[in-house]
Amino acid sequence: MATFFGEVLSVYSRAVEEEDEDLEENEEDEEIRRELEKKREVHLQWSPEVSESLKSGNKLQCSDLILAVGHNAARFLSVYVLTSANWDAVGHASVWNERSRAVTGHAGEESACVFYRQKSNPTVLICQVTCYVAEDQLFQWTEKVFDCLQHRGLNVTVLSDSSVAEYKTADYLCCSSAPFLRSLHTGAFSGQSVCPSLEQPNMVTGLPAAVLNHCEVHRVAAAVYQCYSDVIGPDSVTMETYKPALTKLGKSIQLDPSPSTDVLRKFVQSTNIQSNLYI
Repeated sequence: MATFFGEVLSVYSRAVEEEDEDLEENEEDEEIRRELEKKREVHLQWSPEVSESLKSGNKLQCSDLILAVGHNAARFLSVYVLTSANWDAVGHASVWNERSRAVTGHAGEESACVFYRQKSNPTVLICQVTCYVAEDQLFQWTEKVFDCLQHRGLNVTVLSDSSVAEYKTADYLCCSSAPFLRSLHTGAFSGQSVCPSLEQPNMVTGLPAAVLNHCEVHRVAAAVYQCYSDVIGPDSVTMETYKPALTKLGKSIQLDPSPSTDVLRKFVQSTNIQSNLYI
């Protein structure tokens, strides 16, 4: 090709180069996506005894699983149940996402999602979850945990925190009685509910919803007890609201009727209200 100045330029097509660049970019994007997916995998780590049993093809015999999601629900179990010496920590789950950036294997993350087993009755399990489980990790978390459990005869109880600001009702005067409980259960649940059912259009979301959906599909008896509170941080009154949900379990779970002040002080975080205008 000749220019106006008589210079001859070689003619070539950029189509091939652009296709090569796009291919390289697609491969890089695919590699990044695979690495991110691997990083966002949910990892379960069990005690040596439990791990050996699972490797042998035996699932954990479980009559009752109590799952506490949120700080008030988890600390309710810490104050009223786990203070006795009748429980062993048998495992924990590791979760990495945009709001929970714990690195797999670090000791600090163990407090975010821990499994306990009752010594006197090893078929009773407790799981405390205070970390954030992202939407793309909910199904994975639920599948991996329940794949380790024997479903026959299993009863699941979920305690969940929620803000009263998210509660929808025509009678907003009822919100003045916060904290209060609402429940949802699967079709296989045959027990007596200890509180009113969650009214439409309110919904259960996050990990409690994923667990409830899994139990419904696999015909496992399960109930979610959602506590609506007007307090953001851990609160002793909000914790006590969960009591009826576990009282119905009878001998499976023994509640401490009157935890000591030292125990409450350890798990209840006092919230200091500070003004933006005055110090």
